[in-house]
Amino acid sequence: MKENPIVIEFENSDSPEEVAASREQDKQFDRNSDWLQSHILEIGENCRGKCICIAGQQLFVGDTVREAVAQATAAHPEDKGWFTRYIYKEKAARIYALPR
Repeated sequence: MKENPIVIEFENSDSPEEVAASREQDKQFDRNSDWLQSHILEIGENCRGKCICIAGQQLFVGDTVREAVAQATAAHPEDKGWFTRYIYKEKAARIYALPR
C-alpha cells in the first residue's frame, strides 16, 4: 500500500508587532462578545432568520453573512475582532454535543 505522509509545518512569527496585533484583536473580540451578551435578548427578538455581525460593539444585520460582514467592516475597518452568528427563525432549545 502506498503511503501518503502528512507534513505539518509551523511558522514561528513572534515579532513584537504581530504579538501586539494579536492581543489587540483578542481585546476587540472580547469587547464585541461582551456587547452581544448584553444585547442578546433584543437581538433574538428582532433578528430571527438573519445573519448578524458584531463589530465596534455594534450590530449589523444581513440576509447573508457576506452582507452583514460588509456592513460591519465598512463601518469599523479597524476592528479585526468582529464575528458572525445566524439567528435561527424558530425559538427552540438546542443541544450541542459531540457524538461518541
